[in-house]
Amino acid sequence: MKVAVVHDWLVAYAGAERVLEQILRCYPDADVFSLIDFAEERAFLQGRPVTTSFIQRLPFARTRYRGYLPLMPLAIEQLDVSGYDLVISSSHAVAKGVLTGPDQLHVSYVHTPIRYAWDLQHQYLRESNLQYGLRSVLARVLLHYIRTWDARTRDGVDHYIANSAFVARRIRKIYGRHASVIHPPVDVESFVPAGPEDGPRQDYYVTVSRLVPYKRVPLIAAAFAAMPGRRLVIVGGGPELDKVRQAAGPNVQVMGHLPFAAMRRCMQQARAFVFAAEEDFGISVVEAQACGTPVIAYGRGGALETVRDERGAMPTGLFFAAQSVPSIVDAVERFERNAALFRPEFCRLNAEQFSAEHFREALLGFVARAQAMAAGGRYAAEGGEGEGARPLRDDQLDGFAGRRDG
Repeated sequence: MKVAVVHDWLVAYAGAERVLEQILRCYPDADVFSLIDFAEERAFLQGRPVTTSFIQRLPFARTRYRGYLPLMPLAIEQLDVSGYDLVISSSHAVAKGVLTGPDQLHVSYVHTPIRYAWDLQHQYLRESNLQYGLRSVLARVLLHYIRTWDARTRDGVDHYIANSAFVARRIRKIYGRHASVIHPPVDVESFVPAGPEDGPRQDYYVTVSRLVPYKRVPLIAAAFAAMPGRRLVIVGGGPELDKVRQAAGPNVQVMGHLPFAAMRRCMQQARAFVFAAEEDFGISVVEAQACGTPVIAYGRGGALETVRDERGAMPTGLFFAAQSVPSIVDAVERFERNAALFRPEFCRLNAEQFSAEHFREALLGFVARAQAMAAGGRYAAEGGEGEGARPLRDDQLDGFAGRRDG
């Protein structure tokens, strides 16, 4: 069996690339395709060469590749995967649109449909200052084109896998297709609770994040500025660093980017991890729990699937209802009143179900069953009879995906 793995773009080693790394561990002989490949960190590719599109050779593609969004649908369709039996696309933009034939099995692991073209279009336009004027009109026309192409290519995928039930609902809404859920792999072996040598837990809260608008880190800083008796440590860098510093009070320490060991120590020793984004999954939320640290999270998106709140058994955190200063303040006060409920061993145990090993087992089981379904379908098309002539529905693959709905 020849396997091709198609990824949107390779520029950094982030969440999507961690998924790609584990897919390649499942299929060690697979070939890799991507629109561009400028990744400096290469270990996750395990020595494989990468076949890229014509965008790789265009001017400024290394640093301004997002500006070539209008060409990406065309570019992904030019990647020739016709010689492969199994195609797995790892898609948060256009990878799912790769062209496959009727006798090829195409499984798409969707991190999210293109958020800024679909339900988050208006938020994207606001944050990019594209609400008015000619540039706004051009952006809206482009996003309409992307939506049309994205919808048209939805049936080129045989089976969808979503990284969370939240994204599965988005896939149902946008594509009208069922998606089984396999949560992404989290490196729970590297994020571990503090040992005796690390000292006792400290009296501060922490958030670790890229400082980009949708993460809402300035909001967290403002909430703690309104609670001068509570300390907050912010770890991470990005374009909103100045906004974060402006919102921070004397009790908020903005650390910027830290080496891994120092960042992990901040997580291990904090009273709780604060998370204000509406994420598709939210790997940092699981990493904090792997360190034995409970979570105070915005109660939307993937966090609802990874945090057990105080109303259930073995709670690992709690939620706040609105992305606002009063809502976060109220959640912190609730946490303080109930802090003894959130035990480190509960957090660690919950995080372990999202390990890379569990991801690989679920993916291999899902694809094996999908291949059996495809073989049954071909047998039926050729006039076969019996059990093999009745292919299963997409939703009957859920058990083989190791589905966990939180």
